[in-house]
Amino acid sequence: MIIERLKQQIEFIVEIDKLKDIFRQTLLINGSRYENDAEHSWHLAVMASLLSEYATEKVDVSRVMKMVLIHDLVEIDAGDTYCYDEKGYLDKAEREQKAAERIFNLLPRDQAEELKRLWEEFEESTTPEARFAGALDVLQPLIHNYRTGGKSWQKHSITSGQVRKRKDKIRDGSQILWEYAEEMIKDAIEKGYLKP
Repeated sequence: MIIERLKQQIEFIVEIDKLKDIFRQTLLINGSRYENDAEHSWHLAVMASLLSEYATEKVDVSRVMKMVLIHDLVEIDAGDTYCYDEKGYLDKAEREQKAAERIFNLLPRDQAEELKRLWEEFEESTTPEARFAGALDVLQPLIHNYRTGGKSWQKHSITSGQVRKRKDKIRDGSQILWEYAEEMIKDAIEKGYLKP
């Protein structure tokens, strides 16, 4: 029985290695290439550890870290939907739900249920942990875009209005991080990184 459980866990570990091949529309801060989902998730976990003191409500940091580490695993099957792609969002939930069923069910039942619940919690954004994780998920690419001189924003002709609309999710998890993001946006407009 233990060996069967271990085999399932190893198969899941092997499967999620595919996250390294899912590329996002966010450049690495050094501008050399686009980041992949695994790098994004790792970065969010570090941010959760370092920035939890700025969460609007007290959060269980280890729960936030688990959430951000697994939140994009569904993109192995569903692909990354660019945050400003309105057409891509039309069937995003359906694609991701189907992917969640397949990917999480590679694990033993107890772990599959735990990870699926964490993923659903992140998606629903109803707990302090999910709101803070969601804030970090929006803040991280904003930092990257700002630090690369807005290259991805410019490539996709993104306006400050679009960025501000997306950034509002940060406020749900952290007023301080939301204010920090607003300062970055203002500065990005002044520097010409982002269209007013």
